[in-house]
Amino acid sequence: MDTSPSDAELLARAAAGERAAFEAFYRRHAGWLVLRLRHRCDDHAVVDDVVQETFLGIWRGGAARYREQGDVTGWLWRIGSRRLVDALRRQSAKERLRQLMTRFRGGPEPSAEDVVLRGVQHGDLAGALARLSPELRAVLQATVLDGLTTREAAVLLGIPPGTVKTRAMRARRQLRQELA
Repeated sequence: MDTSPSDAELLARAAAGERAAFEAFYRRHAGWLVLRLRHRCDDHAVVDDVVQETFLGIWRGGAARYREQGDVTGWLWRIGSRRLVDALRRQSAKERLRQLMTRFRGGPEPSAEDVVLRGVQHGDLAGALARLSPELRAVLQATVLDGLTTREAAVLLGIPPGTVKTRAMRARRQLRQELA
């Protein structure tokens, strides 16, 4: 007869602050969660970070959110898979920003956008963009050239969405004044 506590019991005890119960829950579930997430993502470092974030969130109060409705493993998988999606979005956004900044600084191969922006066909657009502050230019590049939403640009740039909107408005106003 198995006398080990159920997952729901371990979560309830972990929610009450019992470290040993949380550690038992972690040992029981971390291995399969890592394996399943690695089927979705080849980057082992990202998966390891996601698993740690998942269990850290459970330790910091997430255990109390389990309401014994459905299987604990399904609940844990939903948390882990959502965190993986968020991590991949952040990673993708950061990589896009890195590429964008490399291009703007005159990287090895200019993009089509850079060629147009540097050209004289559009007046002094290249000069007007160059005169923007780096913060305003980064917001324009993220939202206009990369086509990111305000929320995605906020995550990418590490600023609140309201700040993205304000900087975009200021950048457009400054460009209109300079190109008028």
